[in-house]
Amino acid sequence: MGHDVVVVGSVNADLVLQVDRHPRPGETLLGRDAVTLPGGKGANQAVAAARLGASVALVGAVGTDPDAAVALSLLTSAGVDLTHVATVDWPTGLAVVTLADDGENTIVVVPGANAAVTPAAVDAAHDVVAGGRVCVLQAEIPLDAVGRAAHVAHRAGARVLLNVAPATTLPDDVVRLADPLVVNEHEAALLLGRPITAGAEGARDAAAELAARGPGSVVVTLGTSGVVGHEAGASWSWPAVRVDAVDTTGAGDAFVGALAARLAAGDALRDAAAFATRVAAASVTRLGAQPSYPWATNPLP
Repeated sequence: MGHDVVVVGSVNADLVLQVDRHPRPGETLLGRDAVTLPGGKGANQAVAAARLGASVALVGAVGTDPDAAVALSLLTSAGVDLTHVATVDWPTGLAVVTLADDGENTIVVVPGANAAVTPAAVDAAHDVVAGGRVCVLQAEIPLDAVGRAAHVAHRAGARVLLNVAPATTLPDDVVRLADPLVVNEHEAALLLGRPITAGAEGARDAAAELAARGPGSVVVTLGTSGVVGHEAGASWSWPAVRVDAVDTTGAGDAFVGALAARLAAGDALRDAAAFATRVAAASVTRLGAQPSYPWATNPLP
């Protein structure tokens, strides 16, 4: 029997640096604290979905260094199937996160072992990728592997959730397989090759334009302004939940993981997105990405 959600994606260790404010170019600041936490978009999304009760498998790679144990720790405790997470002779992927007092962050990612998630790695996990209800993909692994996984999952009848993050361009034949295509405003603008007007109206226009390129549905996340969707020729929107933000790291991944879990359970896209906004809101009230994700038993805002 296949998994509810299969994530093909990155696994990182997140080095989180806490500062009063972000430094200006050329400026040196003293930080208050530094901690290493599990991260990576693929791993984050897998943990988010698994903590909400979905059966989840992850296809990825880590190194042989001590960061690997950190990177895998919360995946293991959440019950994610790690059979197809390879150990390779490269450093585990690393993200350096600078977190300011206002909750906003900057992130620099060094891919490391994630570069080993190639089309060949996807082929080695073919049965798992093909057997899931929802296949979740992002862009922190080689893009040819993203394309291979999308085609394998689609041919098998799985629903492809394509989160084009970090912002990049992907071939049209891959974008067309997405249902949904999930992007934020910056990622939407890059895919469209033009700036988009800030706010819900601009996001609706962008979602409709992206939908015209062939994906089954499009979701544009707007942070504190909520989310906009487009499917079957019509648009919808849902407001964000207001909370006191402590750390926005991984909030988008919390949204994607929750969205995948609810789609796998049979929810309509708009209903799944409404639930996912609550999960994302819960995630920003605590430090870190994966450590902040709620379990199915936790109350949501």
